[in-house]
Amino acid sequence: MKLSGSYQINLEKQKVWEALNDPEILKKSIPGCENFKKNSDTEFTATATNKIGPFNASFTGDIKLKDIKAPNSYIIEGSGSSPVGFASGEAKVQLEELEGKTKLTYEVEANVGGKIAQVGSRLIDMTAKKMADIFFGKFSDLVSAETSDKEIVDNKNNILKEETKIIRKKGNKTFTIIGTVLIIAVITYFFFINFT
Repeated sequence: MKLSGSYQINLEKQKVWEALNDPEILKKSIPGCENFKKNSDTEFTATATNKIGPFNASFTGDIKLKDIKAPNSYIIEGSGSSPVGFASGEAKVQLEELEGKTKLTYEVEANVGGKIAQVGSRLIDMTAKKMADIFFGKFSDLVSAETSDKEIVDNKNNILKEETKIIRKKGNKTFTIIGTVLIIAVITYFFFINFT
């Protein structure tokens, strides 16, 4: 089975690359992912349960990254098994930055066997495409939300700093005004005492 596609992500390439290598973001993005463990910088183990035709398949598999050309591309190799069959394959992932946004392109070549292969290649292809759409949809949302949250926090911190500066300036003006009023009051007091 072969599958390819591309997605536009509204972030710069480096941030997308970092997210593609973040186990927590990947775990949240993979449809039906129950466990995602980082074994090394290039090897992971994952467990995911998904419905493929009439089968509710729980796959446990190993994932390996190779031909890493950070932050531009890599190849993901994976294999997994389930009581209803097995799957193995590789995906070439490429990132291209266009005007501050990233175009993620992938090409997947996979093999399936066992009972799930009996549902037919058409259903498997549709399921795989649907899962890819779910993955990249969630991935884009999570990465964008994480960046938006960080930007919101940064903006709030900047606003807080500006408000603090304004308060200090106002505080200094207030102190100056109060000081001036006190000085005038003291001078006026001494003036009336001395001249009356």
